[in-house]
Amino acid sequence: MPPIRALPLDEAVELTRTGDVWVFRGASIADRAIRAVTNAPVNHVGMAVALEDLPPLLWHAELGRSIPDVWTGTRQRGVQLHDLRDAVRTWAHRYGQRAWLRQLVGPADDGGVTPEMEDAVLRTIARFDGRPFPTTRHLARGWVSGRLRRRTTTEAVYCAELVAATYTAMGLLPDDRPRNWYDPGSFWSGDDLPLRQGATRGPEVPVEVPPR
Repeated sequence: MPPIRALPLDEAVELTRTGDVWVFRGASIADRAIRAVTNAPVNHVGMAVALEDLPPLLWHAELGRSIPDVWTGTRQRGVQLHDLRDAVRTWAHRYGQRAWLRQLVGPADDGGVTPEMEDAVLRTIARFDGRPFPTTRHLARGWVSGRLRRRTTTEAVYCAELVAATYTAMGLLPDDRPRNWYDPGSFWSGDDLPLRQGATRGPEVPVEVPPR
């Protein structure tokens, strides 16, 4: 199979639709620690939100507060909704992360998501935005508990948990798994994560982020 052509950031953002996932891999000590704790090939995942005439956004959870949250208008740690282009640039330039786009092929006639799914996304944003990010110790404990099908009781939300909770609200994932069962690798092609409603996911497409 020939290698997949990398997309310039602007082209990838233009193609992005609600439900697409963006995955990231870095080389810092923290990045390696997250991959070790979760046994995942990548250390961060977020979900694209592209509604009506709004610019594409990235719905994710992170420790930093470099970019204003478009839902609250403030800079905050934890669960955040960011301008997608700004978020990917920040993760590439400030955090040294490589980025990939993985597109969702949804059940709507045009291959996207349905209006009901979009409503579920907005309800999830209203519910989770601003939640804190877990400490490494709590992240490890939560991931192990999730593998044992024990739901977490903490308010803190990890990036993969957030995407999983949003996919579950959209009806794309079953609700019998706790959100802490998931890690960033769950949304990478090496992990078999079947979706509901006939939805599928494409391959990871490398994204080329221009220098500062």
